[in-house]
Amino acid sequence: MIATHDNPLIVQSDRTVLLEAGHPRAEACRAQLARFAELERSPEHIHTYRITPLSIWNARASGMAAEEMVAALREFSRYPLPASVAYEIADQAARYGRLRLERVDGALRLTVSEPAILEEVIRARSVAGLLGERLAPDAVEVGPLARGRLKQALIKLGWPAEDLAGYTPGAPLSLSLRTRVDGDRPFALRDYQVEAAEAFWAGGGLGGGSGVLVLPCGAGKTVIGIQSMVKAATRTLVLVTSIVAARQWREELLRLTDLAPDQVSEYSGEEKAVAPVTIATYQVMTYRKRIAGRSGRRPLDDAALDEFPHLDLLGREDWGLIVYDEVHLLPAPVFRMTAEIQSKRRLGLTATLVREDRREDDVFSLIGPKRYDAPWRSLEAQGWIAPAVCTEVRVAMPSELRMEYAVAEAKDRYRLAACSPAKLPVLDALCARHRGDRVLVIGQYLEQLDEIAARLDAPLITGRTPTADRERLYEGFRTGDVRLLVVSKVANFSIDLPEANVAIQLSGTFGSRQEEAQRLGRILRPKADGGQARFYTVISRETNDQDYAMHRQLFLAEQGYRYEIIDESEV
Repeated sequence: MIATHDNPLIVQSDRTVLLEAGHPRAEACRAQLARFAELERSPEHIHTYRITPLSIWNARASGMAAEEMVAALREFSRYPLPASVAYEIADQAARYGRLRLERVDGALRLTVSEPAILEEVIRARSVAGLLGERLAPDAVEVGPLARGRLKQALIKLGWPAEDLAGYTPGAPLSLSLRTRVDGDRPFALRDYQVEAAEAFWAGGGLGGGSGVLVLPCGAGKTVIGIQSMVKAATRTLVLVTSIVAARQWREELLRLTDLAPDQVSEYSGEEKAVAPVTIATYQVMTYRKRIAGRSGRRPLDDAALDEFPHLDLLGREDWGLIVYDEVHLLPAPVFRMTAEIQSKRRLGLTATLVREDRREDDVFSLIGPKRYDAPWRSLEAQGWIAPAVCTEVRVAMPSELRMEYAVAEAKDRYRLAACSPAKLPVLDALCARHRGDRVLVIGQYLEQLDEIAARLDAPLITGRTPTADRERLYEGFRTGDVRLLVVSKVANFSIDLPEANVAIQLSGTFGSRQEEAQRLGRILRPKADGGQARFYTVISRETNDQDYAMHRQLFLAEQGYRYEIIDESEV
């Protein structure tokens, strides 16, 4: 399509892309753009994206060709596409797959399409120690334990390696999906769940086996993981964010498959059992023992893996598949051990590839590239997740706190703004408005949450709450015996509360985009009555609370959600 002034996009030569949010074609444009660009800013009228090498490589790995990316820009661009942008997209896209990890006669080797590229990379200090004998002008030997670390080093050099070396099968485990569940109700995967599972197995060489599937909360990522386990038919380790999440995974496995209870175990701070399917928490995997004679703990970069007594669970059993739930939260020690076990199939599940530590390239190189990405609003339109209305309520800081905020140290300012007592009357009004709904009140600071729970006479769930009490309260919320819960960030991830339809956020982890996505996700399960979900964020005007809120909303803006902004007087 020829560029026209009626289009919503302005593409600039520095590879930033400006999208006019209110344009009639903005949604169609956003759906294409999100596949190969990253959203950086999303104020009311103009959203700014950036096309990066990693965003292009992820698009390539999920099957999108450079020509499709350029065509999408040209279709929606208001002005002629800068030649340098088209050239850069083609150049970066061509880098993916030029270096390949392959296995020949049982030996691992790095091969390249052009010998000059190999000459370039073997001279890099970060790569040299990971390579062995030069086998040919276009091939070099790779040590069996260097596979992951080599991929990490190559991606930082701008040469992402395509891993076609295959995977060990693991110990066999026969399992299948039930066709009827919950009292003889028919069960089958949804079309997009089938597509996602097939995309995982299509990528990675020799039958597939490494990659990340990106789907919104409530879309059934657990079901897709289980389908991947059925196809793998092998011993599987599932890594999850909490004990509650581990138990929900176990319940789903027993409900949806023919596995027996003794075939699925929990490996956590409370129970440490190993079975053909073992579900372990990130917390127990990253537990560090104290070393005699050493004061304090070494930084992770200096720590030996033997300081983590449970981390060898990743490698010591004959797993054929490792599932990383909420892979965007993967802790650094698990990254390090994952680098050593690249011969095992790896599946990452997440609602967002955004990582606040900027280690997206480690997810790409060690877990695998993005294989499937389901747009949130597309699934909403099909009725698989609930439609959501996002509202930001701005309140004025009390005059007596304005000066305290102004003179406070930078590290203390956000707590003052986020915990402003001016938010409490707004909270009261919102809870009264949604008295008949299932409401989650979410916050970051324990003192604030204690005050809110007492004020609302509502149960409180934090990290201090025993697991049994959490499960009892969650079950009460599902049945309707509890209609209002006050929760800390422990409820951000992998908590199945399909009845929740209202969330009120009073404070968060500064500007965390991934947290915002997860918190909205708590209320996106489809509603029995087909109703909307309501997501409120209450922020203090003219403070860093407002600045952080704008940054947190970036990922959701990329998915097509908009925040209406209202004043406290409008609640």
